Amino acid sequence: MKVLIIIPAYNEEKNIEKVVDELKCHDFDYDYIIVNDGSTDKTREICQARGFNAIHLPINLGVGGGIQTGYKYAYENGYDIAIQMDGDGQHDPGFIPSLLEPVRAGFADYVIGSRYLEKKGFQSTRLRRQGIKLLSSIIYLFGKLRVEDATSGFRVVNRELIRLFSQNYAQDYPEPEAIIQAAARGYRIIELPVIMRERRAGESFVNQWSALYYIIKVTMSIAVLGAGE
Repeated sequence: MKVLIIIPAYNEEKNIEKVVDELKCHDFDYDYIIVNDGSTDKTREICQARGFNAIHLPINLGVGGGIQTGYKYAYENGYDIAIQMDGDGQHDPGFIPSLLEPVRAGFADYVIGSRYLEKKGFQSTRLRRQGIKLLSSIIYLFGKLRVEDATSGFRVVNRELIRLFSQNYAQDYPEPEAIIQAAARGYRIIELPVIMRERRAGESFVNQWSALYYIIKVTMSIAVLGAGE
């Protein structure tokens, strides 16, 4: 099977080298693509100087647009499995084999790496944890699916979901909506435990000032999407 690791990156000049170098240390037989989402720092220059595989978007599309670009690349180039992995160093590539195996073996269509199943490693801020619990309840209400870590960006999907997400992917805070999108179509979704790390440098696009907007907006989107499906 052809496997692609999609690494969205926006202003990750302090992190992107370490992320790719750590990935290469594992010597996986997988390809990777960095989606540089219109960064205004030196992310592009670093990727070019190091010869990293990257798509450089001319403008910032936002996290959803950047990830969808990765899925379009995966679909058009015939990949069977896609792995989402953040460009900020929070995701440990050592967990990739365990997340990948259920999809490779055909037991699951969609695997989410969850920091909350075993509650080890970085657990995020208290406010964000409360927001994630609320989102999990909304997902269960509309999707009848129990997901503990609805905002995790560490995910693995099969070819069918690569196709779906390449054509239709939420543009604003997409992770919870993507779960509903897949669950409503009957895809098999499971969570597996991972240990996440605190961002190495820089700032998350979701900070405490935008967290309330994040929760309200995503809750409304899930409700509309769930009701429509």
